[in-house]
Amino acid sequence: MQLVQRKYRTIFRADLTTRRFIVIIACAPMTGNDLQAYTPLLLHLILAMVIAGALLTLSSVVGWRRPSKVKSQAYECGITPTGDAREPFSVKFYLVAIIFILFDVEAIFLYPWAFIFRSLRWFGFVEMLLYIGILLVGYFYLWKKGALDWNRPAARRDRTL
Repeated sequence: MQLVQRKYRTIFRADLTTRRFIVIIACAPMTGNDLQAYTPLLLHLILAMVIAGALLTLSSVVGWRRPSKVKSQAYECGITPTGDAREPFSVKFYLVAIIFILFDVEAIFLYPWAFIFRSLRWFGFVEMLLYIGILLVGYFYLWKKGALDWNRPAARRDRTL
Protein backbone atom coordinates (compact mmCIF):
# COMPACT_ATOMS: atom_id res chain seq x y z
CA MET A 1 0.00 0.00 0.00
CA GLN A 2 1.44 3.35 -0.98
CA LEU A 3 0.71 6.66 0.63
CA VAL A 4 0.61 9.63 -1.73
CA GLN A 5 0.18 13.09 -0.21
CA ARG A 6 -0.89 16.11 -2.16
CA LYS A 7 -1.78 19.62 -1.05
CA TYR A 8 -5.33 18.99 0.27
CA ARG A 9 -5.83 15.25 0.09
CA THR A 10 -4.27 12.00 1.09
CA ILE A 11 -4.63 9.06 -1.26
CA PHE A 12 -3.97 5.44 -0.34
CA ARG A 13 -3.24 3.05 -3.18
CA ALA A 14 -4.02 -0.58 -2.50
CA ASP A 15 -3.15 -3.46 -4.82
CA LEU A 16 -6.12 -5.78 -4.65
CA THR A 17 -5.63 -7.35 -8.05
CA THR A 18 -3.42 -6.54 -10.99
CA ARG A 19 -5.19 -3.20 -11.35
CA ARG A 20 -4.64 -0.35 -8.93
CA PHE A 21 -7.55 1.15 -7.06
CA ILE A 22 -7.37 4.61 -5.57
CA VAL A 23 -9.29 5.35 -2.40
CA ILE A 24 -9.60 8.98 -1.41
CA ILE A 25 -9.53 9.19 2.36
CA ALA A 26 -10.00 12.92 2.87
CA CYS A 27 -10.46 15.74 0.37
CA ALA A 28 -9.87 18.65 2.73
CA PRO A 29 -8.29 19.14 6.13
CA MET A 30 -10.57 18.99 9.19
CA THR A 31 -11.75 22.24 10.67
CA GLY A 32 -11.97 22.96 14.38
CA ASN A 33 -15.77 23.23 14.37
CA ASP A 34 -17.34 19.99 15.66
CA LEU A 35 -20.86 20.98 14.65
CA GLN A 36 -19.76 21.37 11.04
CA ALA A 37 -18.25 17.88 11.08
CA TYR A 38 -21.46 16.26 12.38
CA THR A 39 -23.96 18.31 10.36
CA PRO A 40 -24.37 15.71 7.55
CA LEU A 41 -25.00 12.98 10.12
CA LEU A 42 -27.55 15.09 11.98
CA LEU A 43 -29.32 16.00 8.74
CA HIS A 44 -29.43 12.33 7.76
CA LEU A 45 -30.94 11.30 11.11
CA ILE A 46 -33.50 14.13 11.06
CA LEU A 47 -34.51 13.27 7.50
CA ALA A 48 -34.89 9.57 8.40
CA MET A 49 -37.10 10.45 11.39
CA VAL A 50 -39.24 12.82 9.31
CA ILE A 51 -39.76 10.21 6.58
CA ALA A 52 -40.59 7.48 9.14
CA GLY A 53 -43.04 9.75 10.95
CA ALA A 54 -44.67 10.82 7.68
CA LEU A 55 -45.14 7.21 6.55
CA LEU A 56 -46.64 6.18 9.90
CA THR A 57 -48.98 9.17 9.93
CA LEU A 58 -50.00 8.62 6.32
CA SER A 59 -50.76 4.92 6.87
CA SER A 60 -52.88 5.65 9.96
CA VAL A 61 -54.82 8.42 8.17
CA VAL A 62 -55.37 6.64 4.84
CA GLY A 63 -55.60 3.03 6.04
CA TRP A 64 -58.89 1.18 6.41
CA ARG A 65 -60.08 0.11 9.83
CA ARG A 66 -62.29 -2.95 9.49
CA PRO A 67 -61.27 -5.33 12.27
CA SER A 68 -62.46 -8.91 12.14
CA LYS A 69 -61.64 -12.20 13.82
CA VAL A 70 -59.67 -13.40 10.81
CA LYS A 71 -57.60 -10.19 10.62
CA SER A 72 -56.85 -10.30 14.35
CA GLN A 73 -55.65 -13.90 14.14
CA ALA A 74 -51.91 -14.64 14.07
CA TYR A 75 -50.54 -15.26 10.57
CA GLU A 76 -48.28 -18.27 10.11
CA CYS A 77 -47.27 -18.42 6.45
CA GLY A 78 -50.75 -19.24 5.19
CA ILE A 79 -51.18 -22.21 7.53
CA THR A 80 -53.94 -22.24 10.10
CA PRO A 81 -52.29 -21.66 13.49
CA THR A 82 -52.32 -24.59 15.88
CA GLY A 83 -51.58 -24.60 19.57
CA ASP A 84 -50.72 -21.77 21.89
CA ALA A 85 -48.16 -19.16 20.85
CA ARG A 86 -46.83 -19.07 24.39
CA GLU A 87 -45.61 -22.66 24.60
CA PRO A 88 -41.95 -22.98 25.63
CA PHE A 89 -39.23 -23.36 23.03
CA SER A 90 -36.18 -25.50 23.42
CA VAL A 91 -33.06 -23.67 24.53
CA LYS A 92 -31.33 -25.04 21.41
CA PHE A 93 -33.12 -22.49 19.23
CA TYR A 94 -31.62 -19.64 21.21
CA LEU A 95 -28.22 -21.33 21.44
CA VAL A 96 -28.02 -21.83 17.68
CA ALA A 97 -29.09 -18.21 17.11
CA ILE A 98 -26.35 -16.93 19.42
CA ILE A 99 -23.76 -19.21 17.82
CA PHE A 100 -24.78 -18.00 14.37
CA ILE A 101 -24.47 -14.35 15.40
CA LEU A 102 -21.10 -15.03 17.03
CA PHE A 103 -19.57 -16.70 13.98
CA ASP A 104 -21.20 -14.22 11.61
CA VAL A 105 -19.70 -11.25 13.46
CA GLU A 106 -16.32 -12.97 13.57
CA ALA A 107 -16.45 -13.51 9.80
CA ILE A 108 -16.86 -9.75 9.29
CA PHE A 109 -13.31 -9.26 10.58
CA LEU A 110 -12.00 -11.12 7.53
CA TYR A 111 -12.96 -8.29 5.14
CA PRO A 112 -10.59 -5.57 6.39
CA TRP A 113 -7.83 -8.14 6.64
CA ALA A 114 -8.41 -9.24 3.03
CA PHE A 115 -8.23 -5.62 1.88
CA ILE A 116 -4.73 -5.07 3.26
CA PHE A 117 -3.49 -8.67 2.94
CA ARG A 118 -0.54 -7.91 0.64
CA SER A 119 0.85 -5.14 2.81
CA LEU A 120 0.80 -7.37 5.93
CA ARG A 121 2.84 -10.10 4.24
CA TRP A 122 3.68 -13.20 6.33
CA PHE A 123 2.83 -11.54 9.64
CA GLY A 124 -0.75 -10.95 8.52
CA PHE A 125 -1.04 -14.45 7.09
CA VAL A 126 0.15 -16.12 10.31
CA GLU A 127 -2.02 -13.78 12.38
CA MET A 128 -5.11 -14.76 10.39
CA LEU A 129 -4.25 -18.45 10.60
CA LEU A 130 -4.12 -18.07 14.38
CA TYR A 131 -7.45 -16.21 14.36
CA ILE A 132 -9.17 -18.87 12.22
CA GLY A 133 -7.58 -21.57 14.38
CA ILE A 134 -9.13 -20.08 17.52
CA LEU A 135 -12.51 -19.94 15.76
CA LEU A 136 -12.16 -23.58 14.71
CA VAL A 137 -11.31 -24.63 18.27
CA GLY A 138 -14.55 -22.97 19.42
CA TYR A 139 -16.49 -24.59 16.60
CA PHE A 140 -15.13 -28.08 17.37
CA TYR A 141 -15.87 -27.55 21.08
CA LEU A 142 -19.51 -26.76 20.26
CA TRP A 143 -19.65 -29.74 17.91
CA LYS A 144 -18.20 -32.07 20.54
CA LYS A 145 -20.65 -30.82 23.18
CA GLY A 146 -23.55 -31.53 20.80
CA ALA A 147 -24.75 -27.94 20.58
CA LEU A 148 -25.17 -28.30 16.80
CA ASP A 149 -26.88 -31.73 16.87
CA TRP A 150 -30.63 -31.37 16.37
CA ASN A 151 -31.42 -35.10 16.37
CA ARG A 152 -30.11 -35.84 19.84
CA PRO A 153 -33.02 -36.27 22.27
CA ALA A 154 -33.18 -33.83 25.13
CA ALA A 155 -32.32 -35.15 28.57
CA ARG A 156 -35.46 -36.10 30.48
CA ARG A 157 -35.94 -34.68 33.92
CA ASP A 158 -37.62 -36.51 36.72
CA ARG A 159 -40.86 -34.63 37.29
CA THR A 160 -41.66 -36.23 40.61
CA LEU A 161 -41.22 -34.01 43.63
